[in-house]
Amino acid sequence: MDNTYNSNQLKRSYLSFQLGDEIFAADVSKVLEILELRPITKVPKTPAFMRGVINLRGSVLPVLDTRIKFGLTVKEDTVDTCIIVLLVELDGDMITLGALADSVEEVLELTDDEIELPPSIGSKFNPDYLKGMYRNEDHFIMILDVDKVFNAGELISSQATISTVHA
Repeated sequence: MDNTYNSNQLKRSYLSFQLGDEIFAADVSKVLEILELRPITKVPKTPAFMRGVINLRGSVLPVLDTRIKFGLTVKEDTVDTCIIVLLVELDGDMITLGALADSVEEVLELTDDEIELPPSIGSKFNPDYLKGMYRNEDHFIMILDVDKVFNAGELISSQATISTVHA
């Protein structure tokens, strides 16, 4: 086995955040900013995971409750709850949306070799959402594929409802 270090191996940055007892991470190239939690306006007839919308510098920003989306226990917001503003590809278009997180942890610099393949069974999350898993001390951090986390049908119907309500 060759134990030489490849100094040309590319490191990518991932923003880690907590949802319940689980830690997730998203590629920082998808993260536009992190906002303190602010009042969210509920929009009728949207999926349960759609918390509502906020005004972000004059634009309507849909905010998703990622705890509900991932089937985690819903809990009260805290002072650490924040909105991660993401740029997501949806059917060839780039859209901006907010994802609630219980807290933001840190930025991780990882090589592809440090990310393990997601499990094919035994995960309570759809493995298609995961790019992989990173072992950090005694727990795993789930690396999300942000573009696959929310399926196109759910978001398109939500976007249409939001556009109709705010038109």
